[in-house]
Amino acid sequence: MKFTYQARNKEGKSETGIIEASSKEEAASLLQKYNVVVVSLKEVKGPFSLFKGWNLFRKISKKDLAIFSRQLAVMLDSRVPVVQSLLSLSVQTSKTSFKDVIVRISQLVEEGNTLSEAFSNFPKVFSTLYISLIKSGEASGKISETFYYLSDHLEREYDINSKMKEAMIYPSLVLVVMAVVVVIVMTVVMPKLVGMINELGAKVPLPTRILLSFYKFFNVYGWLIIIAFIGLIIFLVYYLRTKEGKKVYDKASLKIPLLGKFFEKIFLSRFAENLSTLISAGLPITQALKITKNTIGNYVYRRIVAETEKQVSEGEKISSVLVKYPERVPSFIIQMVKVGEETGKLDKTLMEIVNFYKKEIDKTVSMFTTLIEPILIIILGFGVALIAVAVISPLYGVLGSI
Repeated sequence: MKFTYQARNKEGKSETGIIEASSKEEAASLLQKYNVVVVSLKEVKGPFSLFKGWNLFRKISKKDLAIFSRQLAVMLDSRVPVVQSLLSLSVQTSKTSFKDVIVRISQLVEEGNTLSEAFSNFPKVFSTLYISLIKSGEASGKISETFYYLSDHLEREYDINSKMKEAMIYPSLVLVVMAVVVVIVMTVVMPKLVGMINELGAKVPLPTRILLSFYKFFNVYGWLIIIAFIGLIIFLVYYLRTKEGKKVYDKASLKIPLLGKFFEKIFLSRFAENLSTLISAGLPITQALKITKNTIGNYVYRRIVAETEKQVSEGEKISSVLVKYPERVPSFIIQMVKVGEETGKLDKTLMEIVNFYKKEIDKTVSMFTTLIEPILIIILGFGVALIAVAVISPLYGVLGSI
């Protein structure tokens, strides 16, 4: 929000201007820091917009966090004070929800909290890994380097997520088109076709009989199918949010032909990258494993990392634990981890794994996109052709009998 203010400085001279803050109280607090006495403070009312409030609820994405982290790293690297850096970034941020978070962090820091303490007040925005790296940066005195690490990490995460979404856009679009075609045929074309066939008593070919049977079934039980479908979606959404449902889904997703291996590469890449980033920042391996465990979004791999953390704390090496899970951890990764442990460059060998899997994920997405397009076009074409034959055949029958 923006506020116009009138104030008097130390010399008693009047000053006017505009200040941006999340609330009126915060604006007054900011002005007091400039050693001025606030006379009046009024909110600047912008033009009415039906969608104005929507910005408040826009999710803070990995891309937003990556940009924020890199900008903060650059400013801290240039010796700009932390509070001033945060306030400058809050002005540049377009999302109101994120702007308020950044401003509040700056206030907490100014009140005497450390950066990690201030950031930890917003666990829904900043992950455990994010806060742990800031703590490590504070301990080592390399806070700007930490934010560079974070921005690189978040950019890679965003890149992987974007590729997954891109791969699903085309199939989703084709499925929507198919659904729309079926609805139009069932609600617009079929009633007229049934009326024409009943009126003329035309001979009905097999494709038309199949379509008519489907239409009659849809006419009688359509509402039941729609209710059952909506109910199934609601049940699945609710069930998959439960601990047991998430566990079942995580196990099943890794067994899906082709897609299972793709998901496996993503989780292994995430494991290697997070662990590498934490070790590079100076965290002990056991602590790095503990944090990494909470950042992997799959029950199976989370359990493997949890067991690895437990045994490493008892004196085992990471490679000697991972070798017990050959069905989920390829020998390539185990060998790379082993080399990293022996040479003392585990963070670098883990990043080599990340780079390898990044290329593999890119290839898989490209291959999936290349293959799925012709397959879906053939299915859509076959469906449209079947409907066309079923609809046009009776018309030719009627014309031939005239």
